[in-house]
Amino acid sequence: MKSDVHAAIADRLRQRSERYTEQRRALIEALRAAKRPATVPELLDRVPNLAQSSVYRNLAVLERADAVRRVAGADEWARYELAEGLTDHHHHLICESCGAVFDFTVSDAFERDLHHVLDQVADRHGFSAAQHRLDLVGRCRDCG
Repeated sequence: MKSDVHAAIADRLRQRSERYTEQRRALIEALRAAKRPATVPELLDRVPNLAQSSVYRNLAVLERADAVRRVAGADEWARYELAEGLTDHHHHLICESCGAVFDFTVSDAFERDLHHVLDQVADRHGFSAAQHRLDLVGRCRDCG
C-alpha cells in the first residue's frame, strides 16, 4: 500500500474543494485495515462513533474524489476499498452465494499479457480504456 495515502487523499479532496475531515480519515483508516473490500455495516463496526448516514455521505464524497472505489458484490451490499493508485493493482473474487469479495493479484507477466489483450479488444471497438478490472464470480471456500 502506498505510504503517503493520507496526503494523496487530502490532495484529491482539495482539488474538489472538499476537506479531509476526521470522519473521512477514520473511514480511510478502516478501509486500510480491512483485509478485503468492506460493506457499510463492516465499516460501522470499525468506526462505531459515525452515524450510518455520515458513512454513506462521506463515502460518496470520497468516491467522487477518486479516493474510494465501490465494488459490486453478488448480494445487496456494495463494498468499498481504496481507489487504484492509492493501493496496489488487484482484482476480485466475488462469491455469488454469500456476496463476499476478496482481493487477488496476478504475476506482472500475466498482468502485462492481460493488458495487451484488453488493449486489442478496446482498439477493435474504438474504445479508449483508462483502466481494467477483473472480477471472478463463483463460490468462496466457505460456500463450496
